[in-house]
Amino acid sequence: MKNIKLYGFLMSVALVTSCASTKNFSYDGKGFQDAYRSITAEELKTNLYVIADDKMEGRDTGSAGQKKAGEYMIEQYKKNGIGFPPSLGSYYQKVPSEAMKKYGETLPDSENILALIEGSEKPNEIIVVSAHYDHVGIKKGVVYNGADDDGSGTVAVMEIAQAFQEAKKKGYGPKRSILFLHVTGEEHGLFGSEYYSDHPVFPLANTVADLNIDMIGRDDPENRGKQYVYVIGSDMLSSELKKINVAANDKTVKLELNYKYDDPKDPQRLYYRSDHYNFAKKNIPIAFFFDGIHEDYHKSTDDPEKIDYNLLQKRTQLVFATAWELANRPERIIVDGKNSR
Repeated sequence: MKNIKLYGFLMSVALVTSCASTKNFSYDGKGFQDAYRSITAEELKTNLYVIADDKMEGRDTGSAGQKKAGEYMIEQYKKNGIGFPPSLGSYYQKVPSEAMKKYGETLPDSENILALIEGSEKPNEIIVVSAHYDHVGIKKGVVYNGADDDGSGTVAVMEIAQAFQEAKKKGYGPKRSILFLHVTGEEHGLFGSEYYSDHPVFPLANTVADLNIDMIGRDDPENRGKQYVYVIGSDMLSSELKKINVAANDKTVKLELNYKYDDPKDPQRLYYRSDHYNFAKKNIPIAFFFDGIHEDYHKSTDDPEKIDYNLLQKRTQLVFATAWELANRPERIIVDGKNSR
């Protein structure tokens, strides 16, 4: 026979604890707010000046410079106490030369770099936050640093990982696992993401969504001076993902969300041109964050001093807020669209 008073007291404590926990995982809660504020323009700038330094030799696929950039990234993950998928045994997923011959080039062996924060309640469900860390290397003796393309996405993923880890240290670790995926070979044909999607470290059936970041540090002529970001493909495969991203934006940075490139008649065909597409092909909901085609795109003048670091911070915070909701909501998002483009 239950002790009614004791039972009632315990239920009240459980309810208060549950409500407090829910509040702290909300956008207004301390767990989110502390992590969100840990994403700073200063840290993004510090990392980007390393990733886009001449010493990295333009980070061409499989080059010594790209490997050096990868080593720096891994050092930061280790420093922040963020590990790698246990099944890999390291942060590296080798992408062999043979897997990158589709367009007739012969590229050296290269590596995707993977870091993982395991979920506390649903560790087998995976949110992917991705960016490519390669660029186009050296041409005619000139280093193409690729600060925006995609140094900006690379450091954003690193900063988002650090924010989730900071939350975890304070007792607000993500309920689902977060995979921080830095892919190689994007500039030569989306090879790293294709290799991952064909050789996934975690079952694709358990992959909830991919938030892909490719160029978020500049503005294009059409939006000069605006506080905006292009979001591409967010309602293509899930009617919920776009709504989650919009709500995250409304609760945080309040950027102008531009859907210009969602037009199926878009001549740039950007939906097909970055690493999210290899997830979308496997029926995994995606959102692609992008700043547009600016005057230094694929030129040697894409340097870190031209990055708008305050805007880079806000865009990074938006992706973090979107990932936070995806990781902590009670149910995984539905897949109710068709990849018909």
